[in-house]
Amino acid sequence: MTTAAFPNLFRPLQLRAVRLKNRIMSTGHDTILPTDGLVNDALIAYHEARARGGVGLIVSQVAGVHETARYTSHMLMATDDRCIEGYRKLADACHSHGSIVFSQLFHPGREIMEGADGLLTPAYAPSVSPNERFRVMPRQLDLRMIDEIVAGYANAARRMHQAGLDGVEFVASHGYLPAQFFNPRVNRRTDNYGGPLENRLRFAVEALMAMRSATSEDFVIGMRISGSERDEQGLTSDEALESCRQLEPYLDYVSVTAGTSASLGGAVHIVPPMAYRSAYLASDGSRFRRALNIPVFLAGRINQPHEAEAVLAQGAADVCGMTRALICDPEMPVKASEGRSDDIRACIACNQACIGHFHRGVPISCIQHPETGRELKFGTLTLAARPKKIMVVGGGPAGMKAAATAAVRGHQVTLYEASTQLGGQAQLAQLLPRRAEFGGIITNLSRELELAQVRVVKGVRVDYALVNAEKPDAVIVATGARPYLPEIPCDGSVQIVEAWQVLKKQVKTGSRVVVADWRCDWIGPGVAEMLVNDGCSVELAVNGTHPGELLPLYVRDNIASELHKSGIRVTPYARLFGSDDGAVYMQHSVSAQPIIFENIDTLVLCLGHEPEDELSAMLDSMAEVHMIGDCLAPRTAEEAVYEGLKIGVAL
Repeated sequence: MTTAAFPNLFRPLQLRAVRLKNRIMSTGHDTILPTDGLVNDALIAYHEARARGGVGLIVSQVAGVHETARYTSHMLMATDDRCIEGYRKLADACHSHGSIVFSQLFHPGREIMEGADGLLTPAYAPSVSPNERFRVMPRQLDLRMIDEIVAGYANAARRMHQAGLDGVEFVASHGYLPAQFFNPRVNRRTDNYGGPLENRLRFAVEALMAMRSATSEDFVIGMRISGSERDEQGLTSDEALESCRQLEPYLDYVSVTAGTSASLGGAVHIVPPMAYRSAYLASDGSRFRRALNIPVFLAGRINQPHEAEAVLAQGAADVCGMTRALICDPEMPVKASEGRSDDIRACIACNQACIGHFHRGVPISCIQHPETGRELKFGTLTLAARPKKIMVVGGGPAGMKAAATAAVRGHQVTLYEASTQLGGQAQLAQLLPRRAEFGGIITNLSRELELAQVRVVKGVRVDYALVNAEKPDAVIVATGARPYLPEIPCDGSVQIVEAWQVLKKQVKTGSRVVVADWRCDWIGPGVAEMLVNDGCSVELAVNGTHPGELLPLYVRDNIASELHKSGIRVTPYARLFGSDDGAVYMQHSVSAQPIIFENIDTLVLCLGHEPEDELSAMLDSMAEVHMIGDCLAPRTAEEAVYEGLKIGVAL
């Protein structure tokens, strides 16, 4: 084992009686894996995969400390002793691989997302200060309930201690209840819990002291806080830092992040998309680390080992949160420690299957590593009972994943790609503004092909004759899709092109452009922004309620921010009809009234895709033919890679 390239990253850290073997942390994050509010086998398998992969510290997702803490209907709860058994199994599983385990202890205050059975849940906060994002008007906590919640923190900490966890994390980040007490614009109380900073910190002091009394001197107690909530009404950097200074005697570490759940703009920083540079919170970490005498943990798009090493080397943190990096590649730490950095599957911060799944209420996964969240089903690949000769047609994400998976299982696999480059539509996706990292999926899957020793043939279009000559045992058709181009009434006065032509720079659009966006994903807004950057005047017409309607929330909101800053006018509910006499005609999809864009040079079509499935029809007489990805039905890279995994496992 070699750690020479990362001397800081693989240096142990002592916290009370606990020794972290390295400085890599999986921060607390929701997974939607638990059932009935309890740790289950799926959650244990999820965390154990990361422990097996070498992570130093696992901080398990939030556990509610009081019945009023249920900010979603699918969260873990630590409000009675039934939780202890599951946490004990989790701790034992992770400890067996040398990883340390903490649990977040949590109360959201006014940050209530949804309740059980679709009913609105009463929210409680220091004061009647409304939440902008979820439109929640909370009830002010009375003294009795404050005492109950403080006791809830203590009892939850005791249960984690009894379960054999190594510590707990007091969640004061992202505008949750402790931060609501800290914030003088949210906490407008006039009793001993409001007013001067000492009073506003009283709730946290009482909770932290109660947690210590309920556990032991060896038990680690830390706090997570947003170094700045990045919102006009949020906790400022100065306020957050002074709160940490005052609470330092009660803490073993501070874990710094950014943003707040209370506003759309602040919430983007909870899981920042690829539009944000790697390790963009390093300056926040440095400021806190200089001011405090306890270790500072830092998260915020620290994506690869060399980035984490740089953060540690410059003194910006003592431990690096690398959660999405570990979601994408659970073996990242051991690969880095063994000098196999080129084998690491780097996260591209698309947010689609990690936080995107959370916001849809479905279990966590990763578009590049669909085994994530499905460890019980796909955690271990077994060799095929009878190796087959397999022909994979199409070198996009679906075909690449299918080929790599099948080859790992012992099959003889050849991948054919008609063009000279692998990657399919990901080659185009990376051309859009702030989406260059999407090309990482090509790099990562290409490396999987290399490691699996898949034979790759480029520049060859497969037809029936080639398949017949090769005589494979099975054919996997992953030929992708092409732009959907419906018949549009027009007189030729407006140039009509499709998004792929714009991305490939195959057309000149003229100065006034309308982008017709049926899909409501990232393509339409990205093309619109690209054209504005080229000097065009652009209108974006979306056949939905808003741009990016299908995207993960934080990606959508970042796109909305950029569209607004670019001055791109957005027209929602716009169904394309046709064009003539220099105008583009649309119909309001609800009122059926006309929408007219006049004096237009070019109409750019972002109307979705249709399957490239001609080959599958030719092969209909063959014994074993499988269709995956967009040639089966045009969707996203997530479905393509998942279907590649599934067929690779099934053959």
